[in-house]
Amino acid sequence: MKRLVFFSQTHLRTFMAHERLFTLLAAFAIGVVGGLGALGFRYLIEGFGAFFGRFAQWSEQWLGFGWPGVLLAPALGGLIVGPVIFRYAREARGHGVPEVMAAVIQNGGFIRPRVVWVKSFASAISISSGGSVGREGPIIQIGSTIGSILGYLLHVPPRLMRTFVACGAAAGIAATFNAPIAGSLFAVEIILGDFGFTQLAPIVTSSVIATVIARGAEGDIASFVVPPYELVNPLELLFYIGLGLLCGVAAVLFIRTLDKMEQFFENRVPLHEAVRPALGGLLVGMIGLFLPQVFSVGYDTITQVLLGELPLLLMAALSVAKLLATTITLASGGSGGVFAPSLFMGAMLGGVVGKLARFVAPSFTASSGAYSLVGMAAMVGAATHAPITAIMIIFELTSDYKIILPLMICTIIAVVTANYLHRESIYTHKLKKKGIELDQGMETNLLNKVQVRDMMRTEFAKAPQDMPFSSLVDLLLETARSRVPIVDGEGRMVGTVTRDVAQKFLSDKNLLSGMVIAKDVATQDAPLVLPEQTLDQVTHVFREYRCREVYVVDNRQDRHVLGILHKGDLMDAYQRELVKRNAGDTFAYGINNPHRMETVNVMDGYGIIELEAPHDFSGKTLRELDLRNRFGVNVLAIKRPSDGEAGPSQKMWVPERNDSIQDGDVLVLLGETESINELQKLW
Repeated sequence: MKRLVFFSQTHLRTFMAHERLFTLLAAFAIGVVGGLGALGFRYLIEGFGAFFGRFAQWSEQWLGFGWPGVLLAPALGGLIVGPVIFRYAREARGHGVPEVMAAVIQNGGFIRPRVVWVKSFASAISISSGGSVGREGPIIQIGSTIGSILGYLLHVPPRLMRTFVACGAAAGIAATFNAPIAGSLFAVEIILGDFGFTQLAPIVTSSVIATVIARGAEGDIASFVVPPYELVNPLELLFYIGLGLLCGVAAVLFIRTLDKMEQFFENRVPLHEAVRPALGGLLVGMIGLFLPQVFSVGYDTITQVLLGELPLLLMAALSVAKLLATTITLASGGSGGVFAPSLFMGAMLGGVVGKLARFVAPSFTASSGAYSLVGMAAMVGAATHAPITAIMIIFELTSDYKIILPLMICTIIAVVTANYLHRESIYTHKLKKKGIELDQGMETNLLNKVQVRDMMRTEFAKAPQDMPFSSLVDLLLETARSRVPIVDGEGRMVGTVTRDVAQKFLSDKNLLSGMVIAKDVATQDAPLVLPEQTLDQVTHVFREYRCREVYVVDNRQDRHVLGILHKGDLMDAYQRELVKRNAGDTFAYGINNPHRMETVNVMDGYGIIELEAPHDFSGKTLRELDLRNRFGVNVLAIKRPSDGEAGPSQKMWVPERNDSIQDGDVLVLLGETESINELQKLW
């Protein structure tokens, strides 16, 4: 049996060495499973919907009127969802996409497998019971988890794991909207933020395969009934520009309202986290008594708006009601996406602008449905800060170039407006609250973990405020720093003096020595930081002052000088955190990994790698193998699978030279990068 396992593992490792082919085939599998998962989720919603949809009928039969059933169905859904999420997977709460992005940024793409069924169940209950959320966010999180599970089972390195997660997200969007291009763009524009070919090829593969699966099961049917539209007159673009501005403002209002509502439920509602979704469902039910269109995803209502069948005042009321219902559902702890609500609100706002435009200039404006269609893209683009994805989704829904010009102009204006008013998207806003600065890149996310007190130097040159000028000049010339702090008798900073002073008055230092002391030439423009600040905050200080060092003080009032922080210290800290991140990511997925892994660079020219011991190593000691002299590497540790009472486990230890190697052992090796690269070719 061991021989068979070793044989299969060896062939799998050989196949994985052809990374491009391996990744494409894995993406194919993710597309298949992701497409089936999206279909299964939709059928699950329909099944639960049949149950919750009877509440009004039962209420009518038992009580003689149906409104109690309409009111209580969302509350019951919340009462079911809350404990399930709280008990099994709290990351299944909310709209899901920020959690996927956080997993890609912080956890190397790893998502707990249980998220698949918890998110599926919780979101299906939330949506079918009337929660004002969409199904796209859950499908994205479900698909991403499927990609993560496959990557975990195949023991791929973090770089490929992130790609697999993006493949799952693309498959979910593509299967939902019957839009393979939009699914691919969503994954690279939002989940990864990287349009590189090595990521794009497998993502497109998953997206296309998921679309084929969805079309095979349900036919090539669009999510919405969209009549043909076109730009009637170039002057009509003025109304589309106005719609773009309106959607940009509305998107920011959506983001901020969701944030405030989350704070309200977190800080002001004295209920357990598992019970809050029931309260949220009750509030949504109250809104739905008057405007039942806000329940669930609202695709039927969107179709009515696209056909121009709703009056102006109703569309205006629905845009506000949907915003409140969605934010209440999510903030209280319900599970569902924000994509469909954004489409809904954009359609309503577009319909309002279209009706008004038709009233003002009926001779050269299209029907209100055209504005609703464009408003959908504008609202989605402004809320997610993903204009390309938003434009492509609507284009794939219509398959018509005639509306593309107002579609692009309106969406771009909406995104620019939203970005100007609020820098974060509805996804990154939640990440920022967790301390994840997606837009500023990896360096910020690494440096925000390190505080100034951890890096500051406590030994540095400083001068008392009564130091004679000649001594001050000598001190400035001796130090390698650009300035010296001037302190009083209690160590409080009076100011600083730069080297320019020493160079300017060098010839007159003896003349001025009896007349001038250090305090007289000190300036108050010194850059100061606090010990509890993080290094990513300090980068802004260096950028603002264009200096090479900053001084650390206990507080900005007393200004007792505690230390100094150099600009080079930031780079040192970044390099250390980068090594820790790469090593952590790689070895997090290296547990029980019998396959070849990526090399983690730990310093210039050196790296660490884990490799399964070849079969011919079995039975030999490290002394006999003599890997240091033969390959130029050192064995840091040995990982060996074992069977315990609780099931399969793994033993890891730092070996002695007399330790023997067994089949299935994984060696943790340290050596020069060139030696490791040559070793992988021979191993």
